[in-house]
Amino acid sequence: MQEEPEEKKKDASFESLHILAERWKNGTFSEIIDDWKWILSYSARYKGAVIFYTILGILSTSLGLVGSVAGKYLIDIITGYQMEKLPLLLGIMMGSTIFSLGFGSIINRISTKLSIAINNDIQADIFDQIVDADWLEISRYSNGDVLNRFNSDVDTVSGNAISWLPTIIIAGYNFIATFLVILHYDWMMALIAFLSAPFLLVMSRFMIRKQREYSKKVREMSSRLMGFEVETFYNFDTIKSFGIAPYYSRKMRWWQSEFKEISLTYNLFTIKTNIVLSVMGSAVEFLAFGYCLFRLWTRDITYGTMTLFLQQRSSLSGAFGDVISIIPSFLNSSVSAHRIRELVELPKEVHISESSALDTAVKDGFQVRMRGVEFSYLEGKKVITGSDFRAAPGEIVALIGPSGEGKTTMIRLILGLIRPEQGETVMIAADGREVVMNAETRHLFAYVPQGNTMLSGTIAENMRVVKEDATDEEIIEALKISCAWDFVKQMPGTINSPIGERGRGFSEGQSQRLAIARAVLRDAPVLLLDEATSALDVTTERRVLRNIIRQRPNKTCIVTTHRPSVLNLCQRVYRVMDGKVTELDEAVSAKMVEDF
Repeated sequence: MQEEPEEKKKDASFESLHILAERWKNGTFSEIIDDWKWILSYSARYKGAVIFYTILGILSTSLGLVGSVAGKYLIDIITGYQMEKLPLLLGIMMGSTIFSLGFGSIINRISTKLSIAINNDIQADIFDQIVDADWLEISRYSNGDVLNRFNSDVDTVSGNAISWLPTIIIAGYNFIATFLVILHYDWMMALIAFLSAPFLLVMSRFMIRKQREYSKKVREMSSRLMGFEVETFYNFDTIKSFGIAPYYSRKMRWWQSEFKEISLTYNLFTIKTNIVLSVMGSAVEFLAFGYCLFRLWTRDITYGTMTLFLQQRSSLSGAFGDVISIIPSFLNSSVSAHRIRELVELPKEVHISESSALDTAVKDGFQVRMRGVEFSYLEGKKVITGSDFRAAPGEIVALIGPSGEGKTTMIRLILGLIRPEQGETVMIAADGREVVMNAETRHLFAYVPQGNTMLSGTIAENMRVVKEDATDEEIIEALKISCAWDFVKQMPGTINSPIGERGRGFSEGQSQRLAIARAVLRDAPVLLLDEATSALDVTTERRVLRNIIRQRPNKTCIVTTHRPSVLNLCQRVYRVMDGKVTELDEAVSAKMVEDF
C-alpha cells in the first residue's frame, strides 16, 4: 500500500483536534485519559530512560539551532564580515553537527530498545491475561480479532508509550526555540514563518473527506484481497482435489484488477492534492523569500541572516507539524489501548486454591460427577437441562448422541471451561473429598479434542508439549498404547520424524493416534476423548481403549462418540439429546451395538 503524504498527516491532525473537542463535550474524554493512564503504567517502568531520551532530544535540537546560527555568521564571514572569527565558527559548526548526529543515533537506538522492551512487556502480560480469561467470554472474539489486537494494537501502543511524552516536550521546545531565534532577528519574518504552517493546515481541511474515503476504500480492498489469499491457501488441498485451480487463478486476477483500479484512482487524487498544497506552500515560500530579498536590498539584513530566516522558516513549519501530529498518535494509541484493555479486563477463570489438595489422591483416581446441571450459551436457549452424570476410576463411560446436541458442551463443563448456571460439576477423590471443576483441576485431565491438533515439528516435540522431560522410552511406550508405534517405527526418523502444519504428511487416523499418544504420555487420572477415535477402524479403536485402561486401572475414561462400536467396552452409556443427559440401561446399549 502507498504511504500517506505529509499533507494527509496534517489533515489527520486537524480532524483529531475536532475529535478531542467532541470527546470533551460528550464526556467521553475521560475514557482517553483512562486509556493513557494504562499506557503510562508501562512507561513508568522505564522513566529513567524516558528522561534521558528527552534530555538528549533537547540537546540535539539545541545543537541544531546553534549550528544554524553559526552557519549564518559563517556566510557573513565569507561575504566579507568578521573574518577573524572564521576558525571559531567552523569549529562550532563542525562540533554541533557531529554532536547532533551522535545524539540522533543514540536517541534512535534508545527509542528502538525501549519500544521493543515495552512491546514484549505488554504482549507477555496480555498473553497471560488472555490465557487466563474466561473461556466463554474470550470465545466471543474471533481469532483474527484477538490476533489483530495482540499484534497491531500492541505495536501502536508500544511505539508511543515511550516516545509520546518526550516527543511533546522536544517538539514544543523545538517550535518555541526556533520561533525565538527568528524573532530575535526580525519580528515580521517570525510572523510569516509562524503563519505559514497553520495556513497550510487550514487549507488542507477541505480535502480531508475525499482523502479519507479513498483511503478507507483502499484499506477495505486490501483486506478483502488478503482474506481471499488466506482462505485460498488454507483450503489448498480442497482446491487441488476438485481441480478448480484455474477458477481461483481467474478470481485472484479479478481481485487484483479491483485493487489496482481503486489504488490508481486514489493515487491520481493524491497527485492532484499534492499539486494544490505544493502551490500553496510555494506561495508562502515565495512570500518569505521576497521579504528577505527586500530586507537584503535595503541592507537591513546580511546574506547569512537571510539564509537563517529561510532555513528556520522551514524548520518552524516542520516543528509546528510535529506538535500537531502528536494528537492523532495520542488518539490512535488510546483506541488501541482501549481495544487491548477489553481483552485484559475480561472476567478471569475461576481458580480454587484448595484444588491442589487433590494431588495427593492421584494414585487412586477420581470420580467425575454432575448433579442437576443446567447450561446455556444464549439466554433462554438451554443446551443442557437438569442432567446428572457419573464416571468412576477404572471405567470407560460413553457420551453418545447426534451432532450439536451438547456432547462437547459436556466436555467443557467437565474441564471447568464453562460453569453450570444451576447444579454443579465436581471431582471426587477416593477418600470422599470434593472440588468444583475449575482452572486448577485441569492438570488432572488429559484431553484429545475433535479435529487435527498436531503441531508442526517432530513427533517427539509434539509429545513433549505435555511432558517436557519425557524420555524417548516413555514416548515410545505412549505410542505403543495408542497403536501409533505400528507406523512410527517404520519411519526413517521414528519419533524424530517431522510433522507438517496441521498434521500434514499423516492420515487422519494416524494423526488421531498420535494425539491420543500425547494424552497418554501426560498420564493424567482422567482422560477425555472427544470424537478422538472417529477415524480409526473398529478393531484399532477397541485396542486403544483397552490399552489405556490396562496402563492405569484407576484411570477414568470419558468418550464422546457417534459410533456405538465401543459401547460394549463401556460401564455406562449416556445419551445427550434435546438438552437432556440420560443414562441408558444395558439392554438399550446392547441393542445399539447389535444394530451397528
